Amino acid sequence: MKAVKKQALGRGLSALLKDPENDIKSVEDKNADKVVGNIIELELDAIEINPFQPRTSFNQEALQELSTSIKELGVIQPITVRKLDYNKYQLISGERRLRASKLAGLTHIPSYIRIANDNESLVMALVENIQRHDLDPIEIALSYQRLIDEIQLTQEQMSDRVGKKRSTIANYLRLLKLDPIIQTGIRDGFITMGHGRAIINIEDHDAQADIYQKIVSRNLSVRETEALVKSYHESLLPTAEKSTAKSTSFEVNDDEKKSFTNFFGAKVDVKVDAKGKGKITIPFHSEEDFNRIIKLINS
Repeated sequence: MKAVKKQALGRGLSALLKDPENDIKSVEDKNADKVVGNIIELELDAIEINPFQPRTSFNQEALQELSTSIKELGVIQPITVRKLDYNKYQLISGERRLRASKLAGLTHIPSYIRIANDNESLVMALVENIQRHDLDPIEIALSYQRLIDEIQLTQEQMSDRVGKKRSTIANYLRLLKLDPIIQTGIRDGFITMGHGRAIINIEDHDAQADIYQKIVSRNLSVRETEALVKSYHESLLPTAEKSTAKSTSFEVNDDEKKSFTNFFGAKVDVKVDAKGKGKITIPFHSEEDFNRIIKLINS
């Protein structure tokens, strides 16, 4: 069977971009409609990395896997660039594909051409990255913060831009209040965002770090972390408040428990929490035993 020749995307348009007489710098320039928004094969050497890129680390093993895929199948999803000058472009999104293409030995890469100012480029880069599934929570939080600091977007405006609830955005931003060691722990996968959200309720960074060490060393769950944080807050209560809190509860002594057991003819479990609330558990071993207990209660 004759092999199907792979179509070379935008080869003619690529030549158009290299013509000094057709240097397109705005959407109003001649032939801009043939270039802007189209997929064009660009030289890798003509593309510079986006300084607004929020991602700071790339998994080398995953990058190598993508490079191998590109060698076999090519770049399936084009990158997006903005035109800076004559035959000079800046990456907006697709840095993994760009890096992997270089590893694969490619000289050209399919690219969408955009003409954008710095603010537009930053917004596009950050929003595109926020939508990715492989960013860690701290990278996402930093992207949100940059949209606030550099573009002056409110959380409501960001919610509209990225399609996330305002409460979700707020939860990510709160992670940036964590001690830097804990933020690194989240980025490296030692703890989850859930752990971080529990720890953030402690303002003291030394106390945060202490609880972080306990989580890692004991492999604590999020629920166990929340209990640890609660205990920390209770330890900070003044003595008078601790006494008041303790007085709301009571203890069931052994004689009282024994009276329940004797009455029902079964080992009854009685538990009381710190607020004085509790439960009584009466076991039974058969339907006949269950009916016997019901008669005792109703007698």
